[in-house]
Amino acid sequence: MSELTLWKKQELDKLRKDLDLLFRRFRRGFGVPRTLLEAAESFSTEFSETEEMLVLSTDLPGIKPEDIDISVTEDTLNLKAETRQDSVDADDNFQRIEKRTRSFSRSISLPCRIIAEEVKATYKDQILKIELPKCKPKKAHGVAVNKG
Repeated sequence: MSELTLWKKQELDKLRKDLDLLFRRFRRGFGVPRTLLEAAESFSTEFSETEEMLVLSTDLPGIKPEDIDISVTEDTLNLKAETRQDSVDADDNFQRIEKRTRSFSRSISLPCRIIAEEVKATYKDQILKIELPKCKPKKAHGVAVNKG
């Protein structure tokens, strides 16, 4: 059943990426500015699955590793990132200070239980890769029936 759920998610992700591309082209063609909500949701995220592990890869351009917060439970992955940038433009008559904050937050329900203590995350070339080892299925134990 998890394969069907994963297939549906992959198809929906593909549709979302296609629609995002369409709207990006529309905005460029007509000069429509991006909203803050679109900027927060624009980080590309991909999920893959093997028999032993779930792997999440997220492109986080401009985000430093120390600005990333990851938390997991057996069935949920929470990912947050925030970056701040200050710029000062000073002249003889005025001073302008700009403070920019970009944030990103996702909570992902996992298709199966994972071993939270063994999750590993790496950040290289602005790509965050999170490896989530799956829990082994529990074996059924036989129960003897005693005569009463």
